[in-house]
Order: sequence, then structure tokens, then C-alpha cells
Amino acid sequence: MSCYKVAEKFVSINGEGPRAGELAVFLRFCGCNLNCSYCDTRWANTADVKYELAFAEDLVEYVKSTGIKNVTLTGGEPLLQTDIERLIAMLGASGAKVEIETNGSVLLKDIVCISPRPAVTADYKLPSSGMEEYMLTENFSYLTLRDTVKFVVGNMSDLARAEEIINEYGLTDRCRVYFSPVFGKIKPEEIAEFMKERKLNGVRLQLQLHKIIWEPDMRGV
Repeated sequence: MSCYKVAEKFVSINGEGPRAGELAVFLRFCGCNLNCSYCDTRWANTADVKYELAFAEDLVEYVKSTGIKNVTLTGGEPLLQTDIERLIAMLGASGAKVEIETNGSVLLKDIVCISPRPAVTADYKLPSSGMEEYMLTENFSYLTLRDTVKFVVGNMSDLARAEEIINEYGLTDRCRVYFSPVFGKIKPEEIAEFMKERKLNGVRLQLQLHKIIWEPDMRGV
């Protein structure tokens, strides 16, 4: 039986993505293959991070016990967990609405074949992250209108690059597209003005609600 390294699990308001503002159960897993300049969960990726080893059955029972239907698998990078497909399938079979937050560097081919199919929110790491070279644009071909590509924007150059990617791959016709500012690095109004100037139909500006409601560095929210 596979065990999963869980850094924390909790119920909160979903701070971003298509279910923003809704209650969700969060399962945060340890470890990431990237090192973004603005990472706000770096603590979950350190070698000495404290974690719980949990079986899939334990996590499904925990989710059931909360009475909350939305489940967000996050990290770190949740898709690095061995046999994560089994957990996703079991959560879906239990009636949970599963959303996966992934960093855009892990192939989604097998994930989108899971039944019931989870929703995917995939980052595309822009230049200010320092991680753009690891992005798998092949993943765009597996996305549908139930899925999301999120561009975390740190400056105006990031916005210009995001527009290039959106146009090159026709993302607004393929899936949801969000711009999310790096907290404290770019003003939301700058992003809004860019969207107006460039007439970016089908793109949504989204702020991280959990950083507005609670202290920006607070865990478990």
C-alpha cells in the first residue's frame, strides 16, 4: 500500500482558482522539483520538513469526516507523490470534487485519464520565477474548459510573456486562464491596465483571497 508524505491537511476557503471563495479540504504534500523565486510554501519542500505518512484510505476518511466536497491536492508538487493516481481515483470515487494544483513541469497525460476526472490548475512559470525552462507545453493539449492555466505575474515582462503563451497555444479557447500577481511585487491595477490595453478577452485577474483574509504567511488557511 502506498504512503503519501502530507505536510498539512486542513479545511479553509479556497483562495484561488475556479473554486475561489468556496470551502475546500486541502491536502498539502511534501517536496517539489522546482525552486521558484516567489515560492510561498518553500517550508514544505525542505529536507527536514515534518510530515505525516498517510495511506490513501486514511486521507479519504479524513476528507469524508470534514463534510466538505471540494478537495485540493497541493504542495510542493503533489504529482511527485508515488501512486498519486490511486489517491485521486479513490477521492473521486468517494464523491469528492478533486482539484490538483500542479506546477506545470509534470506530465498530465496519465492524470487526465483518471475516472472520475479531476480538475487541473496548472501553472505556467514566467521568467521572474526562474523556472520557465522546465515548463511542459505539451500539457496544454490535455486541458479542457474545466481546467485552468495560471500565470503568476511578478512584473510587466512577465505579463508580456504570458500574452505570448496565451496566443501561441490558444489557451483562452482551450481552458480557463488566470493572472495572479506575486504578492507585493506588482500592483493588481497594473495587471488590469495591461489586460485592458491588450484586450485580453477570456483572461481573469485573480487575487489570493487567503492572503487578504489572513496574514500572508499564515499556514493552514
